[in-house]
Parts: sequence; C-alpha cells; structure tokens
Amino acid sequence: MAEPTTVARPYAEAAFEIAREQNALPVWSEMLRFATTIVADPRVTAALENPRLSTPDKEALLLSIAGDRVTGDGRSFLRVLIEADRIALLPQIRELFDLLKDEAENVAKAKIESAFPLSPEQTAELTAALEKRFGKKIEATVSVNPELIGGARISIGDAVLDGSVQAKLDSMRAQLRS
Repeated sequence: MAEPTTVARPYAEAAFEIAREQNALPVWSEMLRFATTIVADPRVTAALENPRLSTPDKEALLLSIAGDRVTGDGRSFLRVLIEADRIALLPQIRELFDLLKDEAENVAKAKIESAFPLSPEQTAELTAALEKRFGKKIEATVSVNPELIGGARISIGDAVLDGSVQAKLDSMRAQLRS
C-alpha cells in the first residue's frame, strides 16, 4: 500500500494550482485548515467511515458542518475527496499544500527553542538574522525548553542550528568518549 503522503500529493498539487490560478493561496490554506479540523473530530470521522452512509450523505454532512467557511471550488474539492474515499488524507493534503504555498511565497517556518523566554526585540533580531541567512521571509514560533540549559535550537525545514549549552555538552561528552 502506498504511503499516505504519496497518495495525498496529487490532491495537494491540484488544490495548489486552483488556488494559485485564483490568486487565493491564503484563502485555500484557511479552508483546508478548517476542513481538517472538522474531519479530525472523532464523531465526524466515525460518520465518514460508516459504510451505511451513502457518498451524497457524507458530502452533505461535511459541507453542512463546514458552512460558508468553505466555498466554491473548496466545496467541490471536498466532494472529490469524499467520492474518491480520500477524505482521511486531508491532514496530509493540507500539510503538502502549505509547503507548496510557503515555497511559492518564499516563506520558511522556523521553530525556535530557547532555554529562556525571548523578548519581542530578541525574537525580531533573530528572525531578521535568519531571513538574511536563508534568503526567505521567516515565520517563527518560539517555545521555551529549559533542558537546553542555555542558548537556542532553531529548526527550519531540514536545517537545525543548535547553539544550546546542552548540544555543546553532548559534543564534549562524545569527544571525551572517543
């Protein structure tokens, strides 16, 4: 059986193309996020997986819950997913869509872990330095991780910049053991 991400990719690419043609990437991103939260509800999941519920009934259920927060082509997209029995892939589709959107908008998401809370000025300074280094607009989320002891660990995609005291101690420990 194929990996869910592999199966989800063509749907994400199709949604991305539609959104890009409509110049509505943020709107589609929000629609997919909202639809994903609906599908993640255990009661909705149980209803959508119920074999006694017909495809039109499943569509009606999902679209009635979504209301007017999912419109036009977004509603059609959800119908296609239900008809193809791929609605369970919506979280992967949304994730892949957001990656395509970020790439098109030259945006990178950064996860900054700091041993201590960062001030807004420190966060802005760090974000500016990351934007200069990576050549992209950086959207940062900051969290406090006391296990780092000091410093920070930054993850952007596959790149990890670890300037934490914990990483330096781990490196020294490895050198002493060799």
